[in-house]
Parts: sequence; C-alpha cells; structure tokens
Amino acid sequence: MAGTITPITMPKFGLAMTEGKIASWNVEPGSSVDVGEELADIETTKITNGYESPASGILRRQVASEGETLAVGALIGVLADKDVSDADIDAFVEKFQNEFSSQAAETGASESAEPVVVEVGDLKLKVQDSGHGDDTPVLFIHGFGGDLTNWMFNQDHFSGSRRTVAFDLPGHGGSSKNVGDGKPATFAATTAALLDKLDIAKAHVVAHSLGGAIALELAKSHPEKVASLSLVAPAGLGKDINMDFINGFISADRRKTLEPVLHYLVHDKSLITRNMIEGIIRFKRLDGAVAGLETVAKACFPDGHQADDLHGALENFTGPKQVIWGENDEVLSAASAKGLPASVKITLLPETGHMPQMEKSADVNAAVTQLIA
Repeated sequence: MAGTITPITMPKFGLAMTEGKIASWNVEPGSSVDVGEELADIETTKITNGYESPASGILRRQVASEGETLAVGALIGVLADKDVSDADIDAFVEKFQNEFSSQAAETGASESAEPVVVEVGDLKLKVQDSGHGDDTPVLFIHGFGGDLTNWMFNQDHFSGSRRTVAFDLPGHGGSSKNVGDGKPATFAATTAALLDKLDIAKAHVVAHSLGGAIALELAKSHPEKVASLSLVAPAGLGKDINMDFINGFISADRRKTLEPVLHYLVHDKSLITRNMIEGIIRFKRLDGAVAGLETVAKACFPDGHQADDLHGALENFTGPKQVIWGENDEVLSAASAKGLPASVKITLLPETGHMPQMEKSADVNAAVTQLIA
C-alpha cells in the first residue's frame, strides 16, 4: 500500500449505535498490523468489542486517545506506509476532520433506524425492522433475559443486502411483559404472528439460547415460514442448564450481585460493562419484568433442567440448518452439539462463551452468510 493512507474510523457495531469510546488501544503507533488484527477495544452502551483493522499497514497515528468518545465515522487512527511523510499524514487528518465536521453539521446527528412498536394480538412488541432487498429476510430471536440489541453486531451486517428483523420477546426489553405460560411453543406462536403482521412469508431464522428452542418450535409448527435455521448456543438440545445463571439473573437487583451472574455469559469477562449491567437492572425494575422471567424459568427449567427436548424438530426440519456454539459456554454446555444429525452443520468456537454472536460476531456472521447464500 505504498503511498496510501487508510483512515481508521469509529465503527458502527449496531444499527442504533451513534458513538463509541476508545476503551484501549491494542497496537502502538509505528507497529505493523495485518487486516483483521484487533487495533482497539471499543466500548458502546451495551458491550466492549474489539475493532479489527480493515487493512494491513503501519499504524502511523492514534488520532483519538484512550477514554475518548467519538461519533460513528469519526477518525480515530491512520494506517500508512512508512514512506508517507508526517506532513502528508497531518494534512490528511486535518482534511478528514474538517470534512467530517462539515458533513455532521449538514446532516445533524447520525441517523439510526429506530425500533418501532408492533401490535400482535394483545401484545406490543418492540421491533427493529431494517434493510431491504429481494433476498429472503433474516429474523433474529434472542434468549432468556436478552433483547434485540443482543444482535447489534449481526443485524447491521445483513441489513445491507436484505430485510432483517430483530425483536424483544414478550416479557423482555421494551415489549409487553405478558409471557403467557412462558413456554417456547407459545413464544413461537407469537413469532409466527409477528411474521404475518410484517408481511414476511418466510425468513432465515437466527436464534440464540432460549430463542433457539423457540426457533425449533417455529420450524415444527410453521415449517413453511422457516427458510433455514442458525441456532447459536440453543436450548432444547440437552437437559443441563446453569441454574445459578437463571436464578441469579432473576434475583440480582444490584450491580454487585448481577455482575458475577453476567460473567457466566462470556469467556472474556471484560466484555460485561457497567452500562450493560445498569441497563439490565433498569429493565428488571419495570412492572411485570421479574414476574415474566420467573414464569419463563418455571416453564422452561421446572426442575433445574430443560423441559423441552427438540431434537426431533431439528432432525425433521428439511431446510439448511446449523448449530454454532462456544466451547467455553457456562450456561448451556457445548457438549449438546455432539450426536446431532449429520445434516446439521456444527461450528465450535474456541475461547468463546454463551454469547458467540457478540464475542465472535465475525465468525457467526460468516457462518450464517454461508448457510443462507
């Protein structure tokens, strides 16, 4: 890349992300980096994630300092060949920042696709409906205690070429707190009704944890609506469940007690941020939130084990299907991926916990892309 200057800008990890903070730089100025190497850790309001270099070269300049918060698209660093002069880099930085400031002034705050509320029967569901295109849409289903932002590193990836939908399950996030009997089949019926309301005849379903069991129930009851299944650390394929996580998530009401519970979710414990913890505590203080979680837990894990065996639903689904699991999952053991039908593609990710879609988003996105291509 002789003579080439490559800007390193604040990435957009999710559709609603407008700014990020440099939590730490992982590469010193003057160091050579390869494409895909983690340059820095970026902290959002939800999680801290590594920022992979978009190109190979030498990190000639760290424009943003650790602890600094900048808008998405702002210049944070510069890659350039060693033959590029410091004066040329100075001029590049000045021009970039002037143009970025002018653009921001003209367009106002960075645009983001805001979630909307969709009424499905007597429920109000918070829905992130983004992207467009002729390809079959992708539907994301989160797990127990989660919300649609669990897909912040994934939905945006697919929205450039097709319609994508993520939503808060009943009892979660900004949706109605009525969970019915709390069973996966009930959530699947709501999901099918949501697809009808959104005029989506069929979707590729990407689902995590309890959402995996919901996706399998959807494939069993409405196979015509499911183009493919990508199950990320899914429930429904084993008996074991970490009840310390389930019970702790329900009962913890302070940062001090909730933080160690959330550590079960990830291999890299530093990914659990203060903002994430405080956001969950705020959610749990909403009327009906804890009661809804208790109902789901009693329905899905009545005796400290998973109540639903959905191996048959997975085996009988005739479309493309895969299971993605973190080898270090502390909530649902990756051992459940053993012995699945040969028709199921299995991806095991090392040094990864229960949230592969956030810890190893690039790997998960690549696996889903390959399956639905």
